[in-house]
Amino acid sequence: MGVARTTRRSIVSEGLTDRIARRIRSEGPLTLAAYMAMALYDPVGGYYVRRDPIGAAGDFTTAPEISQIFGELIGLWYAALWLAIGRPDPVILAELGPGRGVLMSDFLRAAETVPDFRRSLRVYLVEVSPVLRVEQQHRLRHAQPVCVRRVEDLADGPILIIANEFLDTLPVRQFVRGASHWAERMVALDPEDRLVFVDGPESPAATLLVPEALRQRPPGTIAEICPAALALAGMLGTRFARQPGAALFVDYGYFPSAPGPTLRALRRHRPVSALSAPGTADISAHVDFAAFAEAARAGGAEIYGPVPQFRFLTELGAELRLAALGARATPHKRWALEAGVRRLLDPGGMGLFKVMAVISPGLPMPAGFAAAA
Repeated sequence: MGVARTTRRSIVSEGLTDRIARRIRSEGPLTLAAYMAMALYDPVGGYYVRRDPIGAAGDFTTAPEISQIFGELIGLWYAALWLAIGRPDPVILAELGPGRGVLMSDFLRAAETVPDFRRSLRVYLVEVSPVLRVEQQHRLRHAQPVCVRRVEDLADGPILIIANEFLDTLPVRQFVRGASHWAERMVALDPEDRLVFVDGPESPAATLLVPEALRQRPPGTIAEICPAALALAGMLGTRFARQPGAALFVDYGYFPSAPGPTLRALRRHRPVSALSAPGTADISAHVDFAAFAEAARAGGAEIYGPVPQFRFLTELGAELRLAALGARATPHKRWALEAGVRRLLDPGGMGLFKVMAVISPGLPMPAGFAAAA
């Protein structure tokens, strides 16, 4: 036991940058995905493991933190879907990366307007951060949520899944088009032991990992893939094909698939180098919604969207809900409500986030996706 404690103390004191450097010296350059996994999820120094990153005092802000209307509308969207899939009771309600539990709290408040739906829900939270897990358990204690670390740990049965700004946190790999083939971009050490990007050797194997539609791009082109997102999509597609289920993904990304680097890092709401002080900045990449949809469809699910967030929320009644809340609010509260909704619906800002539904086959088109039909 003393040896284990000593080892853990030495790991903590070593620092995440040092551990990444030591791994590179031992194994050679890391894939970008391996580097991101350590920077974000290392059990001692990972970004999501040791801090609350959300809000003005953090590094970024999400839609639920901006307006309660976001979670409320999603709650009502799922109530309608629950009716469409036959009113299963019980039904798992799982949020992937639930942050501080704000979205789920607003969702459950809206769900109470459909009492049978609310009673049927068994709340699960998929979360790796012990810091955020404490906040979630406090905020959602009335719902008695079950916390798990992986999607694979969710119980079997009918399921409803929410994932707001979750896919963008999954590690990506980058490939660079060379003269003859593609090469993988790696993270290595320079002569002064600083973390740097380097390109691996060109190879037919690397070329096969690049989406076929992008393989013939000119030299110097960069392509990103997200194996973890594709694996999740395939797993959900298979699950939804054999039992009732639906998942709603809200994120920033592109459709159709496109080349170009999208990796970015934020610290205190400002862009920084993704290799600068790993574990202290949020690292993310845009979501390839086309690739995600293709993987889910191959598993057997049906796909709706993506549609822009501003269209989705408008079709669900964001303006009507704003008017109802504003009618009984103080002037200051009414101003805050209006500012929050305007920010979510801004077609030049967060309104351009994309919304995609992955659902069991044979169900009617869910609300919010008429614009994509």
